[in-house]
Amino acid sequence: MNDLILAAASYEKQKYYLEQKFQALPEAIQEDVRIICVTTAQKLGCTFLMGFHQDGEIYFETVKQEDDFNFDEIGAELEIKEIIRTQKELIGALKVWYTVFFTEDGEQLKDTLLNG
Repeated sequence: MNDLILAAASYEKQKYYLEQKFQALPEAIQEDVRIICVTTAQKLGCTFLMGFHQDGEIYFETVKQEDDFNFDEIGAELEIKEIIRTQKELIGALKVWYTVFFTEDGEQLKDTLLNG
């Protein structure tokens, strides 16, 4: 299983994308994810991705245009660290949700809770 993209926003194309698999996320969480992706893409002038590693850890990624020599890599790293610092509750909730719905441990947990 590879990393899964949760959502992405493109500054250049002015588009936002939420992966179909994650449409079941609560609306409030979807909106928080959208705000983070769109505002970060605009602030950095890039495409910004949020996703899950196989183990359920959240990752953030910036993708710049090949010819964008003014892209601030250090500023992008600092922006991601700020997101991680200020959005701990959201990130924690996303990790739990991913674990429950997309991992073997989650399947075992659901079986235990439902068949208790």
